[in-house]
Amino acid sequence: MHEQITAEVLTGQRVVVLGGSAGIGLATAQAAAAAGAQVVIVSSNEQRVLAALRSLPAASTGHTADLTQEAQLQALFERIGAFDHLVFTAGESLLLGELAFTDLSAIRRAFELRYYGALAAVKYAHPHLRPGGSITLTSGIASRRPGKGWSVGASICGAMDALTRALAVELAPIRVNNVAPGVVKTDLWAEMSDSDRAAMYTSIGHSLPVGRVGEATDIAQTYLYLMQQRYGTGQSIVVDGGNVLV
Repeated sequence: MHEQITAEVLTGQRVVVLGGSAGIGLATAQAAAAAGAQVVIVSSNEQRVLAALRSLPAASTGHTADLTQEAQLQALFERIGAFDHLVFTAGESLLLGELAFTDLSAIRRAFELRYYGALAAVKYAHPHLRPGGSITLTSGIASRRPGKGWSVGASICGAMDALTRALAVELAPIRVNNVAPGVVKTDLWAEMSDSDRAAMYTSIGHSLPVGRVGEATDIAQTYLYLMQQRYGTGQSIVVDGGNVLV
């Protein structure tokens, strides 16, 4: 008998969102809570965690941790205990620029959170995942359509795609998938001026088949889907408004 997806399909389940205090992570936490889940958000910024909790149901909880520190991650999941779904959306502003003018130490730091942080999170979260659970990681479309100056971002995205497939095999029957967003209105672009950021959104949006850049709520629905469905694993789902097509 096929299970039907209902408005509260995650009722009774516990969802941990790393990077859940803002942007796509917070939108995913809100969507999971609306689907009936008990949500746990984690961020390195205590004030953002407290602010985010005000937009979530009272049963939601938050933790502060530096996701680049292995000992903090291990302690974090020991505190959280058993849960059903892990979502990793944590990230900082993108490192963009031509390789010839990019410091190698900055490249290593760029991998520290987005790749090594995700890897360590999975290592310490996995023992606490309940049967039937899932892990959803985050990459991007840079590995599929890199532009000039995107060598670091494309490398991280490609590494996350490969890691997803490898973990799906190693951690089975826990499902492991990955979301690859296109351009989305989030703090990822915070280092740009307001006018430059608005111009970029307009320019890219007009070039896309859907006619606009993404909102965090658009991408959150993909994480929610990957938690709900029980047959797909090892997949990277592109949600980019058609960017890789044009």
